[in-house]
Amino acid sequence: MVFASLGRFAYRRRVPVVLAWVLLLAVGLAAGGQVFGRLGTGSGLRDDAESVVVGDLLSRVGGSGSAMTGLLDGRSADDPAFRAELGRTVRDLEAMPGVARVTAPFVPGREVPGLVARDRRAVLVQVELEPGLRGGYDQVVARVGERLRAVDASRVLVGGDELAGEEFQEQAQRDLERGETLALPVMLVLLFLVFRGLVAALTPLVVAAVAVAGALLILLGVSHVTDISAYSVNVITMLGLGLAVDYSLLVISRFREERAGGLDIPEAIERTLATAGRTVAFSGLTVAAALCGLLAFAEPFLRSLAWGGIGVVLVAMVAALTLVPALLGLWGRRIRPGRAASSDHGVFFRLSRLVQRAAPAIVVVVAALLVLLALPFRHARLENSGLESLPRSSESRQLFETVDDRFPGGGTDPVVVVVESAPGNRLVAEYLRRVQVLPGVTRVQPRPGIPPTITVLDVVPEGSSEGPVATGLVEQIRDLERPVAAGVTGPAAFLVDYRDSLTGRLPSALGVIGLATFVLLFLMTGSVVVPVKAIVMCVLSLGASFGALVWVFQEGHLSGLLGFDAPGMVDITVPVLIFVFAFGLSMDYEVFLLSRIKEAWDQTGDNDLAVALGLQRTGRIVTSAAALIVVVFLGFAAGELLTIKEVGVGMAIAVLLDATVVRMLLVPATMKLMGRRNWWAPPALRRFHDRHGLAEQRPPGPAARREDRERVGSPHAGP
Repeated sequence: MVFASLGRFAYRRRVPVVLAWVLLLAVGLAAGGQVFGRLGTGSGLRDDAESVVVGDLLSRVGGSGSAMTGLLDGRSADDPAFRAELGRTVRDLEAMPGVARVTAPFVPGREVPGLVARDRRAVLVQVELEPGLRGGYDQVVARVGERLRAVDASRVLVGGDELAGEEFQEQAQRDLERGETLALPVMLVLLFLVFRGLVAALTPLVVAAVAVAGALLILLGVSHVTDISAYSVNVITMLGLGLAVDYSLLVISRFREERAGGLDIPEAIERTLATAGRTVAFSGLTVAAALCGLLAFAEPFLRSLAWGGIGVVLVAMVAALTLVPALLGLWGRRIRPGRAASSDHGVFFRLSRLVQRAAPAIVVVVAALLVLLALPFRHARLENSGLESLPRSSESRQLFETVDDRFPGGGTDPVVVVVESAPGNRLVAEYLRRVQVLPGVTRVQPRPGIPPTITVLDVVPEGSSEGPVATGLVEQIRDLERPVAAGVTGPAAFLVDYRDSLTGRLPSALGVIGLATFVLLFLMTGSVVVPVKAIVMCVLSLGASFGALVWVFQEGHLSGLLGFDAPGMVDITVPVLIFVFAFGLSMDYEVFLLSRIKEAWDQTGDNDLAVALGLQRTGRIVTSAAALIVVVFLGFAAGELLTIKEVGVGMAIAVLLDATVVRMLLVPATMKLMGRRNWWAPPALRRFHDRHGLAEQRPPGPAARREDRERVGSPHAGP
């Protein structure tokens, strides 16, 4: 058997195996940190989207570089001394090398619209840098910021897209460190309570550290191929950390069981890999298959998350199958064996029997409850996260909120219309007139400094930059007949294109996830009913977690407890990520449970007994694994980046629902109602499974023979 051979190899070559993983850990921690300097700050859209194509055209012909904005607060805009000082500041900025243009709030004879606060106690200064700045960019930004902060005002804030991107990168790194700092000690305590020993408790954390290092190295490699977002490191590290601990927990638990059966360390490791190792490998493949759904999307950010996530899952899986048995070979005698003679009729067995007696009512009530919890998602407002995702202490966020609150037009970004023709063209003038009279338009102004070959119009919508009015305006403009080549860009256009792209590719992604999961579960169970039922129950629990996401983050419930300001929306990417990652994790636990139910079904032929035994045999371990991974997610949710908080809380809710409501109630109830039909498959597929299925085979041995004689399995057995 392949896995038994792997166990023998890991034991016999335990020192080289451990040293190889230590080398990976060292390299990952030393080089992987570089990934934070390579986080992308783009829109994340595919290159052929209209908003991206038009935006690139505007950047080329406009010749504009990155922009900075200075907010000078606390001085009256009508104070002659302040105006004089402001004039000197503008002249100094214009004279700086690397500065292309400065827009001041006051020019001779008039006041520039939108740059003076409504209360006239603050002004804005906009600084455009020269395009193509390379090595000297940081120095130019530092000089501009230093000169703006030298103005005599009670508060000076300096921001810009590049500066905000740097804040996102730095905050992502701080949140990663904070998540690990909070999660690891709690996990150590829980593992100690599970194993009743320090060595056994530390082993999963060693594997977790290796998985994190591997995650950083994988993302560093992916960053050389495509952009990765500011929060991708946290999301993938969160996944790798949780799975590494889960898989290690399962392997060590099975090792303790085999040791309790009287096996010595080499044979116990071999037996562990032949049973729990097979299930870990199958589970890892199931999670990786779910992540393949992200490859169906065209956005480079989502595809990079797919490759990074698949890589991290495989690192966690391979570490559990090689590093853990090697470590067990080194210090396995210091790990306390499990209890050998416990009854199969424990608390989870009794719970399953209770649920089976009331199966029809439980299915109806639980399904209705999950649907009810999902209802808030009908009103979800999905937008791209912006500066509101940064913590309150962020200078970029403070600048954005001040402008939004106190300046005419607020912080609303315009819908940018670009026409590839000179402004004097009669057809162009008529087209632009039709744009200006569209409902929802508050202000229209031509953009200055544009070459005469094109016309650029900034159309400021009512409401927020990506609100329903702004996105509706984008669609209305695109629906207008275009007499010449024209296009729309800006944040609202990016959101429309991103949303349309996700919606268009979503059926393919769901198809990939569903088909891959169905095939893998069929190969394990030989049934076509069990995989379909597992997918349906997973969708129900994920829908409930989406509803909770809207209730918490969009509507602001629990915002004080979780430490965030409700943005009134949910990041559009978060439901996609939670669906894919949580679906994989749900199938992960489903594999653990179904493997033992199938084993008991093959032994007894009694469906109800098999379900009760499977739940009992996996109950303690899967509950512990779920608790540990929830600790990981909540540790990362304690960070200050709002998007990471959304992912962490959403994933924690999904895992909790799956490990409690679904596993303890819906699975036994539905399998009771289906009876022997759970294991049905068409004859052709049944024959295929008999020849090629992946059902677990328990190798013969003293522990297995004694279990067969005394009882059917052990309540503390791992899968």
